[in-house]
Order: sequence, then C-alpha cells, then structure tokens
Amino acid sequence: MDITGTFQYEEDAISAAQGLHAAGIKNVSLMSPIPMHAAEKALGLGKSNVRKFTLIGAILGGLGGFSMCVATALVFIMPTGGRAIIALPPYLLITYETTILIGVLSTLVGFFLVAKLPAWKNRPYRVEANVNRFVVAVESPSSNEVKKAEQIIRGAGALGIEQTGGTL
Repeated sequence: MDITGTFQYEEDAISAAQGLHAAGIKNVSLMSPIPMHAAEKALGLGKSNVRKFTLIGAILGGLGGFSMCVATALVFIMPTGGRAIIALPPYLLITYETTILIGVLSTLVGFFLVAKLPAWKNRPYRVEANVNRFVVAVESPSSNEVKKAEQIIRGAGALGIEQTGGTL
C-alpha cells in the first residue's frame, strides 16, 4: 500500500516532506514537474555515493592498466638497446586510458545501483507530477504510519490524498 498526496504549490510539498521526515517516516519521495533543490534537504539526503564508485573504478583502472603494461613487458621481453624494460613514459598513455575507461564504466554501474535500476517493483507514480502538480509519496508505510502520514500530508495543504486501492 502506498500513500500519495497531490499539491498545487512547491512549498506545500516541501513542507509535507519535511514533516514526514521529521516524524521518522521512511521511503518518502517527491515528484515534480520542475527541479526542486530544497527536496534533498527536506528528505535528509546527502551526497550521492556514485562518486565513490567513480573513484574506486578510476584507481583500479589506473593500477590495472599499468600492471598490464608491466606484465606484458616482463612476459614478452624485447631487446631495448640498454634502456629499461619497464619505462614509465610509454605506459602512461595506456594507464590514463584504462583509468578513464574503468572509471566511466564503474560510474555507470554505480549510477544504476544507487538509482535502484532496473526497477523490480512498481513505485508510486502520478501523471500530474509531469504537468502542473507536486506529489509526495510514502511507499509501503507500516500500519501505524498510515494515519500519521495522512495527517501530515493533509495538514500541509494537499489537494487530494490517494492510497493504492482507493481514495482516502
């Protein structure tokens, strides 16, 4: 069961989200036709973890690329006329490219994991959120959170409150 509240004004939706977050209700999401920068603060969200995937992928890509060059040079030793077998300058290009490649691929994987994609279950969605309304949704509230969530959403000035399976 999901509860969705439709709002006409952005401030009302933000107020409802802050109230739900302050009440300790989890799985609150906001849908909006425009970017809402205050939503992150209202829901208590921090910085995205995607950047950690990027950093780890870039470090592993750089180490892997350099290791691949060194391993190849040591396995297939070619006469270099007295120069070092393992030389840094020629390996920097491959190291740089693998850093970028693995960093980008891990960013993509991190984005999908953090965004919980693909969506294996249906999430609450209201078409009005794409046009001219703001929607606050509470996904799968516990039985004691239902009334509290309804009161908070209604108190913030919701135009309508709907529950999966019927209107409240």
